[in-house]
Amino acid sequence: MRLPMLLAFGVLAASQLWAESVALADSTDRRATVYDGTGILQLAEKYLGVPYRFGGQSPDGFDCSGYTGYVFGKAGHKLPRDAGDQFRAMKPVKVPRIGDLVFFKIDGKKVSHVGIYAGNLRFIHAPSTGKTVSFADMRIDYWKTRYAGARTVFPEAPPER
Repeated sequence: MRLPMLLAFGVLAASQLWAESVALADSTDRRATVYDGTGILQLAEKYLGVPYRFGGQSPDGFDCSGYTGYVFGKAGHKLPRDAGDQFRAMKPVKVPRIGDLVFFKIDGKKVSHVGIYAGNLRFIHAPSTGKTVSFADMRIDYWKTRYAGARTVFPEAPPER
């Protein structure tokens, strides 16, 4: 009598653990650092249309570094608050990959703007007052002449064979 009861309890416990793991896997809020670049971009796209707000760090309103910090935080990566600090803290890359950060010098010599690289020379960012989180094209002269470089949180890509 005890063996069937133990087996039934084991099956019940296993099915409950499975249901909990499925619920965790289905969470759209956070998967601790398992996001690759495409996952980062998908998270970033959830906030398209959110208004720009100076100092903003939430879906109520973002500034550029508040936006990147929020998105990367959701993916399990803590970034410094300021665009310049993010630029200095992260690993430089010569060619950005999807999910890397791209940086710009808007007002002179200091890095003051950041966005998330989306591929095909496009990035997603919180642009400025009166605008919303949106895509921009790095080939436009405005961005091309202000480009400061790209940084990543990801390990280097494996060498091509």
